[in-house]
Amino acid sequence: MIPLPLARIAEITSGALSGMADPRAVVRGPVVIDSRAVEPGSLFVAFEGARVDGHDYAAQAIRAGAVAVLATRPVDVPSVIVPDAAAALAELAAAQVASLPKVTVIGVTGSAGKTTTKDLLAKLTARVGPTIAPVGSFNNELGHPLTVLRADLDTRFMVLELAARNIGHIKDLTRIAPPQIGVVLNVGTAHLGVFGGKEAIAKAKGELVESLPRTGVAVLNADDPLVRAMASRTEARVTYFGRAESASIRAENVSVDARGRASFTLRTPSGAAPVSLKLYGEHAVENALAAAAAGYELGLPVATIAAELSEATPRSRWRMEVTDRADGVTVVNDAYNANPDSMRAAFEAFAVLGRGRRRFAVIAALRELGEDGPALNAELGRLAGGSGLAGLIVAGPDAGPVLEGARAAAAQAQAAAQASLDAQAAANAAAGLPPASGPQVPGPSASGPQVPGPHASGGPLGPAGPLPPGPHQGAPQGWHGPVPEQGAPQPGRQGTDAAAPQGWQAPGAAPQGWQAPDGGSAPQEWHGGGQGGPQLAWQGNEAAAQQGWHAPAAGGPQAGGPVAGQPPAGGPAAGQPPMGGAAPGQPPAPPVGGPVVGGAPVGGSPSGGQPGAGAAYPAQAMRIVHVPDAEAAAAELGGWLRPGDAVLVKGPRAMGLERTAELLLGGAAQ
Repeated sequence: MIPLPLARIAEITSGALSGMADPRAVVRGPVVIDSRAVEPGSLFVAFEGARVDGHDYAAQAIRAGAVAVLATRPVDVPSVIVPDAAAALAELAAAQVASLPKVTVIGVTGSAGKTTTKDLLAKLTARVGPTIAPVGSFNNELGHPLTVLRADLDTRFMVLELAARNIGHIKDLTRIAPPQIGVVLNVGTAHLGVFGGKEAIAKAKGELVESLPRTGVAVLNADDPLVRAMASRTEARVTYFGRAESASIRAENVSVDARGRASFTLRTPSGAAPVSLKLYGEHAVENALAAAAAGYELGLPVATIAAELSEATPRSRWRMEVTDRADGVTVVNDAYNANPDSMRAAFEAFAVLGRGRRRFAVIAALRELGEDGPALNAELGRLAGGSGLAGLIVAGPDAGPVLEGARAAAAQAQAAAQASLDAQAAANAAAGLPPASGPQVPGPSASGPQVPGPHASGGPLGPAGPLPPGPHQGAPQGWHGPVPEQGAPQPGRQGTDAAAPQGWQAPGAAPQGWQAPDGGSAPQEWHGGGQGGPQLAWQGNEAAAQQGWHAPAAGGPQAGGPVAGQPPAGGPAAGQPPMGGAAPGQPPAPPVGGPVVGGAPVGGSPSGGQPGAGAAYPAQAMRIVHVPDAEAAAAELGGWLRPGDAVLVKGPRAMGLERTAELLLGGAAQ
């Protein structure tokens, strides 16, 4: 902060010096509300909370180096006594901003994405000059002024996040630090119960653009009608971002990689540049566009904006943090907070990141939704139950609607998958297809080594767990495609995870897809030999036996006999797929215990035998359980997870589900 003597602080806050305070003693910062954060030269602000009273720590703060305490009642240390500590903190912050005439204040608000956008924008402004931005989500009546008070005479930009829990809150925050640029991301359903409807939320968020001066800029989301309509509420110039053609700053040619990270062309009035985000989830595109629009208004070249966005990594905790454990389990920690919109975005990102793997999720009932709470939580349950998970854990209280919705959606998905299996079996039988041949794969009822999988005895999903996908035409989320003419080789047939619902695709490089010889070694990719000549063994990638077959390159016998996750000794015969689920030249189905594509278990045999042309087996239901808290969720998952699985952890802040992720990653703070 800008150094101030205690006499000046008392004047700004209408306070009185007490406890032998020296009016000439200078506070150089930081201003803190936690006595543990005190440094020499600090001002400690004492708040009386529901569980802790800061006044009880006044002496401790002075011993740690604080110059004085801003308090609401006398304490036996140097202090400034004020009627209202929060109001005094706001007045002090406003005085600091007024003494920095060269600083540019940028405000960011919206129902979702504020923190990520703020972090991206702060990275952009740092290219121009010294920037102050909140740590995490310091965006309310306390965090906002505390962030402002970190500024000093060198500060060129303040990128501030503004939250609202009711009408008038954002207006109050803009009085502390009047913005020159206001960014509004979206109007969603966060705090719907507090506001009473989306129109009221829009009214509150629009207070940011109403505060802008005529010389300012309102940066609005062209894709959100309620945000776009805010243009009529400001005298400032308006610029739009989004994917719509009408947006001056927009994303074109958006694509998402196998880890859920988006790439796009950033289009501006002065040119375009490619962006490849390191942030997870396609919803990060909108956050990046908002930051880009504000950066563009500050005069940054489009190439610089694109480069900075492409280099940006998450700065704030527990927001789509993706960590891979040593055993290949991927933990997605998005547990900072949740609302219906951010839940939907998280599940969409998780579906991409966890494609081709067993996926699990830990969620909790959403809060502050008012009379719409039960319906919106039931919708959350349906979202989770229909997302192809192998298992769902709902933690904490008020879980009834979530569980009911999840079970209904899971049952519907199971019924659809079973109907598809039955229809395919009937079609195969009508076509007179012979029973498939190939090596036997031991199942839970077979003797000898077992292929580890969720169906195995004692596995987390019980004795009738998911089975691997096979080439069933019409199977939802499964591999399927045309039956080759009898004896006709089908070299190069491919399918990708993304294309699985549509069917087999003709040759063309496809990551994570079935592939014939001469293709690159993509993750989770099956390779088979060509027609004629010695056949190389079918192989899976190095991700472990759970993900694919492993056999000697020459197809010879395995030393020591079969082991879990591998085919029988000697590998499949020339021209023969490992499961017997596809004709020569076509891609084989993964082994029992392999990944479940899209969560719809199709194909295979519950006993590990060979399915006949007309056979159909029960589709597996998702396992859904309720636990009391974050620790119980982690304990439950500990019995479910196997190498290569993926877990999403997301819930309202009050549930503290980040603890679940921390425990899954070893129990230490991330």
